[in-house]
Amino acid sequence: MSTQAAAGGTPALQQSLGTFQLWGIAVGLVISGEYFGWSYGWASAGTLGFIVTALFVAAMYITFIFSFTELTTSIPHAGGPFAYSKRAFGPLGGYLAGAATLIEFVFAPPAIALAIGAYLNVQFPNIDPKLAAVGAYLVFMTLNIVGVQIAASFELLMALLAIFELLVFMGVVSPGFSMANFTKGGWSGQDSFSALAIPGMFAAIPFAIWFFLAIEGVAMAAEEAKDPKRSIPIAYITGIITLVLLAIGVMVFAGGAGDWTKLANINDPLPQAMKLIVGDNSKWLHMLVWLGLFGLIASFHGIILGYSRQIYALAREAYLPRYLAAVHPRFKTPHRAIIAGGVVGIAAIYSDELIKIGGQTLTANIVTMSVFGAITMYIISMLSLFKLRRAEPHMARPFRAPFYPLFPGIALAGACVCMATMIYYNPLIFGLFAAFLAIGYGFFLATKSNRAQHVTA
Repeated sequence: MSTQAAAGGTPALQQSLGTFQLWGIAVGLVISGEYFGWSYGWASAGTLGFIVTALFVAAMYITFIFSFTELTTSIPHAGGPFAYSKRAFGPLGGYLAGAATLIEFVFAPPAIALAIGAYLNVQFPNIDPKLAAVGAYLVFMTLNIVGVQIAASFELLMALLAIFELLVFMGVVSPGFSMANFTKGGWSGQDSFSALAIPGMFAAIPFAIWFFLAIEGVAMAAEEAKDPKRSIPIAYITGIITLVLLAIGVMVFAGGAGDWTKLANINDPLPQAMKLIVGDNSKWLHMLVWLGLFGLIASFHGIILGYSRQIYALAREAYLPRYLAAVHPRFKTPHRAIIAGGVVGIAAIYSDELIKIGGQTLTANIVTMSVFGAITMYIISMLSLFKLRRAEPHMARPFRAPFYPLFPGIALAGACVCMATMIYYNPLIFGLFAAFLAIGYGFFLATKSNRAQHVTA
């Protein structure tokens, strides 16, 4: 039983997740990023330029995960980054990390839900995409409420099906693969590298981040892991390796299938790449289109699990209304937190066409907002790691970041480069992100007395 909930006799989160299920969550959280979004990076960087950008971002994520795992296993808390930063920098640090993580995890699902709705609309034109997106929320919120074991098992199944599909894609297009196709104009439209390609490579950073965004959500299942000190490092490390290999494979095989410029500004690069090889009516193509839904569902379902644990953890320590910290007495899941995040997401879905920022729809911008939340959290988490190493050298660390301080230093530097680039290319969205943090800080100050009365069990 969770130590936090035992003291008052109230229901606790259930410790039931094994290593394989945690790996499924790690991969499932992210795998929709292998299917869409990343090819927009080709538009500015080209195929070869984007490979460099993606490898830079992959290096940041690999070193970040190896370092982040030290924090996750030392402080296995449903709040994840919130708990680490609070321990390192006090309540203000906890607020900043918690708010950034909340923005990342609450703002990503509406965009994925709309992608699910759009996909279903293609197959069934009579279905309203927004209604289908809301339906997805209702189905997967319910699945998350009825038990973490059921939710995690479903997530694992979706992740395995999505991986299988990506391997099928690579196998089907491989006979028509040509490295000449992949490299033609690969440096921002030029055949050879020059300094002119560099701005495009920096502009493509957000699309490379989309390959790996949200893998850190496994930390929020730490209180529900059977043996977090052993299972979380295995899940994180094998998860990031799985995702890096799939990202490279998907990019190379898609880009070598034909004229990659036709794939650079679309939401379905894999089916379109396969069409170049097998034609419009192949059974392989139909299978890919149908199974593509599994990747979207895996990420959507996993992020609901992540946002609910973050809301629950923040509410439990009075950073959000305590009402949201309830655990269902039968299912042992934070049902109110699951519903609260869903209400925000559904509101965003129906505001999609009503609110436009910089000429783009709301959902197009909330993906960028989600990335700002993620990068902010990465920076604070690495700073927390350095601070705790100095301030608490004797703290139990079942897993220690390898090559310290090099790995967390690379992760921190990479995150800072990503943040600077994101601000430069998205100043308006960053201003809104900062405004959200400022508004939340006002609530944080207004509720200071509530936290003073709160004693963590």
